[in-house]
Amino acid sequence: MTLAIDFGRTATDYGRHRAGFPDRFFDRLFADGTVADGGAVVDLGTGTGTVARGLARRGCRVTGVDRAATLMAEAARQDHDAGVSITYVEAPAEATGLPSGGFDVVAAGQCWHWFDRRAAAAEAWRLLRPGGRLVIAHFDWLPLPGNIVAETEGLIDRHNPNWQLSGGTGLWPSWLADVAIAGFQEIETWSFDTAVIYSHADWIGRIRASAGVGASLTADAVARFDEDHAAMLRARFPADPLAVPHRVWTLTCRKP
Repeated sequence: MTLAIDFGRTATDYGRHRAGFPDRFFDRLFADGTVADGGAVVDLGTGTGTVARGLARRGCRVTGVDRAATLMAEAARQDHDAGVSITYVEAPAEATGLPSGGFDVVAAGQCWHWFDRRAAAAEAWRLLRPGGRLVIAHFDWLPLPGNIVAETEGLIDRHNPNWQLSGGTGLWPSWLADVAIAGFQEIETWSFDTAVIYSHADWIGRIRASAGVGASLTADAVARFDEDHAAMLRARFPADPLAVPHRVWTLTCRKP
């Protein structure tokens, strides 16, 4: 059975509990010249705007694009609190309706696997000026035998057998072909690992905002999952807060 995903159902939890990309991610993009202060950026699959906001805080002019109006409403609320202004457009990443050649950077954070990837790469090419950069990034939790992530993924698998995203490594090599086929050059990847600190309540909220739980299960099923998740944390991982291992993986490339 195909898993029906609607992150709009998780907008509040998504905005409150999902950790955004760390400062080190943004620092590197600016340090290596991929992104520059004042650059025009379109952020595909912007969700609650974590990448868009991080770039806007550093001086970029950002347009966020997403299918889910509820997520972008949460993004706009957080933008107001952060004192930044971002334009949001409700559209698919594969057909944004934005002007051709109007952007210095196209970004896609935590979303490329949900797209028609070849079509999204072609759309990024259309949006970019010559010499513009595409940035595809992911911020994954890391399951290792017996750790909090592996145990949590096992619980998701038991509650939602249609979820098939467990066991990830945080590395996405197949995406290099997507951008090469679209015509991009100077393809590079880099990654680093980091721990994200979550209270029990925040980790429960983070998992509730995931594809395998709040974005696909019924409300009753989510409540049952939360009960089992809280019990598992009390029994297996009583330390509070938790240090949860994550990996940032980034692909950058240039439109010649």
